[in-house]
Amino acid sequence: MSARPYVLQETNWKSVKETNFQVAVLPWGATEAHNTHLPYGTDNMQLDRIAVDSCAFAWEQGARVVALPTVPFGVNTGQPDIKLDLNMMPSTQLALMGDIARVLEQQEIPKLVILNGHGGNDFRQMVREVGFHYPKLFICEINWFKALDTAHYFNNPGDHAGELETSLMLEIAPELVLPLDEAGDGNVRSWKIPEFHEGWAWAERRWSEVTDDTGVGDPRGASSSQGKRFLDALAQKLGTFLVKLASTDNTDLYE
Repeated sequence: MSARPYVLQETNWKSVKETNFQVAVLPWGATEAHNTHLPYGTDNMQLDRIAVDSCAFAWEQGARVVALPTVPFGVNTGQPDIKLDLNMMPSTQLALMGDIARVLEQQEIPKLVILNGHGGNDFRQMVREVGFHYPKLFICEINWFKALDTAHYFNNPGDHAGELETSLMLEIAPELVLPLDEAGDGNVRSWKIPEFHEGWAWAERRWSEVTDDTGVGDPRGASSSQGKRFLDALAQKLGTFLVKLASTDNTDLYE
């Protein structure tokens, strides 16, 4: 396989120095248990595939985008008692985002997209703060799991290690997925206080009190064909966004 110029880990200085990159994509995941049947690196493996496929789509349309290496650690403050769920504090994420932003602004790469693949990550306030310090750099966040109506692709998508994520991993790395009859049912205990279900009241869930198998959503209806269909549609949607972003000047973003 030849090096893909839109994948930083694969490409080389000869290619990079000759390319005027318009957008850098930083996938940001997590390392955590995903029910009993999916690997701890599920979020990161999904992000690697989504970032590369989306950048490939955009590159073929003429956009000069580059997928940076995936950050493999996310905010898992609600899971301190789940063995080897690795937590990165939001303050650490802020520092890391700032370091990346500094490099991109100095090197005149005008746009940074944070591609989020973990529900515990919340980058909005970080984007505000980092953007304040590096005003020449346009920064935005994408949550890939909100980009499409998952009900069009899955009967029971689930929230964590359910049908959606299991289908994606059956397409991406089936050799790492245990037989689905060995998976937990992903049953979840809900808040007793109804306001937390209405969207205007929020508190962090204590994961081991919410689920017995670390999953939220039944994975047993998953299939690789569902995963591929969803990944193909997602790459097209995110890739189209990257094309639009690349072609829009930072000083001309509003109608």
